[in-house]
Amino acid sequence: MNLTGADIVVRCLKDEGIEYIFGYPGGAALHIYDAMYRQDDVKHILVRHEQGATHAADGYARATGKPGVVLVTSGPGVTNTVTGIATAFMDSIPMVVITAQVPSHLIGDDAFQEVDTVGITRPCVKHNFLIKDVNKIAETMKKAFYIAATGRPGPVVVDIPKDITAQSAEYHYPAKIDMRSYQPKIKGHNKQIARGVDLLLQAKKPIIYTGGGAILSSAEDALVQLVDSVEYPSTSTLMGLGAIPASNPNFLGMLGMHGTYEANMAMYDCDVMLAVGARFDDRVTGELSKFSPNAKIIQIDIDPSSIGKNVPVEVPIVGDCNEVLLQLNAQLQPRLGEIGRGSIDQWWDVVNQWKSLDSLAYNASDTVIKPQFVVQKLLEITNGDAYVTSDVGQHQMWAAQYYTFEKSRRWINSGGLGTMGFGLPAALGVQLAYPDDLVACITGDASIQMCLQELSTCLQYNLPVKVLNLNNQYMGMVRQWQEFFYDRRYSHSYMDALPDFVKLAESYGHIGIRVDKPGDVEGALKEACGMKNRLVFLDILTDHTENVYPMIAAGKGHSEMHLKPSDGDVQERELA
Repeated sequence: MNLTGADIVVRCLKDEGIEYIFGYPGGAALHIYDAMYRQDDVKHILVRHEQGATHAADGYARATGKPGVVLVTSGPGVTNTVTGIATAFMDSIPMVVITAQVPSHLIGDDAFQEVDTVGITRPCVKHNFLIKDVNKIAETMKKAFYIAATGRPGPVVVDIPKDITAQSAEYHYPAKIDMRSYQPKIKGHNKQIARGVDLLLQAKKPIIYTGGGAILSSAEDALVQLVDSVEYPSTSTLMGLGAIPASNPNFLGMLGMHGTYEANMAMYDCDVMLAVGARFDDRVTGELSKFSPNAKIIQIDIDPSSIGKNVPVEVPIVGDCNEVLLQLNAQLQPRLGEIGRGSIDQWWDVVNQWKSLDSLAYNASDTVIKPQFVVQKLLEITNGDAYVTSDVGQHQMWAAQYYTFEKSRRWINSGGLGTMGFGLPAALGVQLAYPDDLVACITGDASIQMCLQELSTCLQYNLPVKVLNLNNQYMGMVRQWQEFFYDRRYSHSYMDALPDFVKLAESYGHIGIRVDKPGDVEGALKEACGMKNRLVFLDILTDHTENVYPMIAAGKGHSEMHLKPSDGDVQERELA
């Protein structure tokens, strides 16, 4: 069957089982858009900015585990996607970004709306392709989806010149692909796993440390089986929340810069650490020279370049987290009697003393809305069953700390790149994937304005996202750092020209509600969540002086956390 290159692109999406593609048209992409018009199998979602397309595809991918797909035009269409591509790359999210390019004979001539797509995106993609032959489109698309979704997932860019989409070729979509240069290792080495099991059984002060890789590999069941059988203290990165249910008695909460005191102290003082799908980034480790000084580390990761990259590792295990944990459990279960329960009980006594400090406690108020209170009320009203997206800043940390996740893939946020503007478009991607579920976007007055135009997309496709704007009239995290480390010089962090968010939401055709009293928070949230078919924008005026605690400052270690000030204290307390 002969098809044009544009029809081949669309047919590949259909045969790959793609349901949604997020995009924005332009001249170089018009052949593909015309092919989209002539079919109904793949649904195109028209965003209002190409960055919104990438974040929407990213949110869809995080919530479903399926690759998100983007279609944009050349030049500024491509450059507008780079932030979203980098966001997906940092968090290992599977995505295929189809970018149109100027005609082949004009490449390199500085033609209208030409950029070097391959060159620009190379540092922030798993791989990219420039297709120069119409006969290569189907094979390249198959490779793109295979690379994006296997091994350590990530974004793949496919750049297609306009003339290639106009030419014709015989269509055949490969059933599978084999690439000699790309063979991800799935199973772990049995001898390395045996070494890891020996270490775990000998531990007197162990901890299990889980990252986003456990969720990406669907390792939740194997992970919980391990945690429950050994009964070791366990913690999670920002990206790993939900892999272990928050209610699990062995779970200490999130660790890192704004993690719980008990999680960070247990990491600092442990003698054996099992790291599952975690990459030891700086927001987790704090000052590397002070990180877990007595720990022997077992690290499981599918990406060999991530093992031992930041910290020395005693037992490296390369493989898919789920497969390796299944192997590890099989070796461990017959030997559970070798665990020194007396030592583990003593370790739990110490951990429980740290936990008794209640490092997430905050000063409640009857007169001003505390942002933590809003998140707790959302948790209560939704029974913890919502999909929660966030932007980046204080509100992101409060969401991670106080909305306790019982399931994986419910917490959708930009961890590695820290992208303001992510929350709303990601929420619309999640809502498309799960139209009958409640999707809440927790954002701030600075972040929401980065991609606010996607309110229009939500109206066009009837996406009833609930937006919780924790409005403190500041770039909150910037203000917090300026308070702590810059002697309260609030340089350009005060948003003194904020819009009327209620009227703004209404102008887009949605419902806007302003909340400025603590006693009105619960009623407003219930009202919003009760509107099943409408997007509701809650502009919640929160305490502009509130800071995120606990906190590990730059250059500090896990044992040097700043806790919330005591009543009457001006400065925060530091525990050493």
